[in-house]
Amino acid sequence: MSAAIVLLSGGLDSATTLAIAQADGFTSYALSFRYGQRHAIELESATRIAAALGVAEHAVIDIDLRRFGGSALTADLTVPKGRNAAEMGHGIPITYVPARNTVFLSFALAWAEVLGANDIFIGVNALDYSGYPDCRPEFIAAFEQMANLATAAAVERHQRLRIHAPLIALSKADIIRRGLALGVDYALTSSCYDPDARGWPCGQCDSCLLRARGFAEARCLDPLLTCREDSA
Repeated sequence: MSAAIVLLSGGLDSATTLAIAQADGFTSYALSFRYGQRHAIELESATRIAAALGVAEHAVIDIDLRRFGGSALTADLTVPKGRNAAEMGHGIPITYVPARNTVFLSFALAWAEVLGANDIFIGVNALDYSGYPDCRPEFIAAFEQMANLATAAAVERHQRLRIHAPLIALSKADIIRRGLALGVDYALTSSCYDPDARGWPCGQCDSCLLRARGFAEARCLDPLLTCREDSA
């Protein structure tokens, strides 16, 4: 089987993306980042997901994006809460982390070259993406073009790297349906931008609200909330 690098945050989208890569027959190498995010609890979820889906290797890389700040996820800024769909669909929110996906994909590109892998999977979404510029199809296409100019493997061995964004045109409900069909256990995931000390979701940040809307539209219960109720 061919090897693929899969960016794995520990959230709903990245877990589904990993399951898709596995279903497509790739030997998956999961890549996560401890980048100074306030919701670092997601890395525990990433570890559980990687184990549950049986990846070949799970690497967690330490980088310090708090050094630059500029985001409610990497600086002492307030995470927006209780926004409606119209508010979430307008502008780029303060939870955008400057150049995050560019940085993450660059690390994935380096590992792919070392492994001789031609494929990188990322769980970006252009519908429920909260306005992030590095979740758009144009960005993915541009990075893929750049990647095929940037490595010795591409220049000397004519390696053709492909960036897969299988969720790019799916609604959150469709993503959930796809994941459930592939056996993803969403109780293992973490989506909240501002969880409490126990790791429980706040239920009011953009990510929590998008997740809740997705499960409602998919007409199924979020198992993460069930787990919370059971342990209350």
